[in-house]
Amino acid sequence: MSQTHFGYEDVDEAEKARRVRGVFDSVASRYDVMNDLMSLGLHRAWKAYAVALAEVREGDRVLDLAGGTGDLARAFARKVGRDGLVVHTDINEAMLRVGRDRLVDEGLMLPTAICDAERLPFAPASFDRVSVAFGLRNMTHKEQALAEMARVLRPGGRVLVLEFSKPAEVLSRPYDWYSFKVLPLLGRWVAGDAQSYRYLAESIRMHPDQATLKSMMKTAGFGHVDVHNLAGGVVAVHVGIRC
Repeated sequence: MSQTHFGYEDVDEAEKARRVRGVFDSVASRYDVMNDLMSLGLHRAWKAYAVALAEVREGDRVLDLAGGTGDLARAFARKVGRDGLVVHTDINEAMLRVGRDRLVDEGLMLPTAICDAERLPFAPASFDRVSVAFGLRNMTHKEQALAEMARVLRPGGRVLVLEFSKPAEVLSRPYDWYSFKVLPLLGRWVAGDAQSYRYLAESIRMHPDQATLKSMMKTAGFGHVDVHNLAGGVVAVHVGIRC
């Protein structure tokens, strides 16, 4: 069986899928609280910036992948209006359930589906926009997932990839200290799970940097890709235009 990485550990591909699912099953109920604590609330601004870059219009069809607790799906739903469509998906049932319940509580009844981004169950050119926020790094075959995003986008459609990335050199040491010392402690105190947040720090280091991801997106079928660094490169938004 093919090998891949789970954080810094080499594992079978099937084992990675199982362990990633376990991570998000463990943290789903405290996911939003932890996001606020880990980023000092900045994740909300990062997501708002990604939504602005999407330039979603009334009537658009939007696919939100790894949509988790529904932050982007909620924002897109308010932009597409009654004639548009936002499909809220995640491969993890626990995360999707939390997000669906939050959306329903806010009066948003969106189509919600358990969905593997590497094998999307949608026809070609079905959507005007595709988004994935803090989910690409957990996918085993990132190139395949990106190709699937391109397939389901109409020509000229946009993909938005919001993800942790490689920070500026001056931030590297303090960022490493925070990631490997503080995050696991927060995870233990707030979510009762230090190991999942240690995996988070490791998975970020194994994720392609800005230039590498841009190249991967172009290979997948995006003719033009812009990169927007946020927080000194700790986070980046890649915006790809479908050929």
